[in-house]
Amino acid sequence: MYRSWQEALPSHIDLCAVQLPGRESRLREKPFTSLTLLVESLVLALLPRMDQPFALFGHSMGAMVAFELARTLQAAGGPQPTHLLVSGRRAPHLPETETPMHGLDDDALVAEIGSRYGGIPAEVLKHRDLVALLLPGLRADMTVVETHDFSLGEPLRCPIRAFGGASDACATHDQLMAWSTHTESTHRARMFPGGHFYFQDASVRSALVAEIENALAEVQSSGASTTPE
Repeated sequence: MYRSWQEALPSHIDLCAVQLPGRESRLREKPFTSLTLLVESLVLALLPRMDQPFALFGHSMGAMVAFELARTLQAAGGPQPTHLLVSGRRAPHLPETETPMHGLDDDALVAEIGSRYGGIPAEVLKHRDLVALLLPGLRADMTVVETHDFSLGEPLRCPIRAFGGASDACATHDQLMAWSTHTESTHRARMFPGGHFYFQDASVRSALVAEIENALAEVQSSGASTTPE
């Protein structure tokens, strides 16, 4: 999903995409079902890369992961992101309004994911063997999202920028604005045309990447490198 982003970014910004177990080339690895364990693993994996300025970007579940990663780093006195960039996810303190789906049977889970997020291509749905291959990871993701027990803590010291699709019922403008609760710095929200996966549209994706670049430029010092994870 993020492969093409590097081409749109200037050379002084390196993009490091995080590939979790249970996805793509790691499809046969056991996926995480606990956000706490996932973040603990990310801290170990990413700390060696955090010796220069960096920002964290996450979409949907990834927004939760990036937020909890930033909180964990701050609580431990570790390196701090220059920005937290969240997309397609309501602020974490807001109550869940949807019925949990991670316990549904396979057919019902696929149907609910399609109805709620529209994230499974129709071509994939035609091949039941392929859907069966993807289901453990999808169910694990839903388990991470729906079973995480959020607790309010110290706000982040870095700015938060929140992005979303104007027709995404899972992350409305008000829900994105509510991320301001979690930073003692500045917060902004911007909506783009589209639904939950709004940046699959090439022109919208270009606008989003430009917005991220502008945010990083706010704190970039001369000659420094900023790395979105």
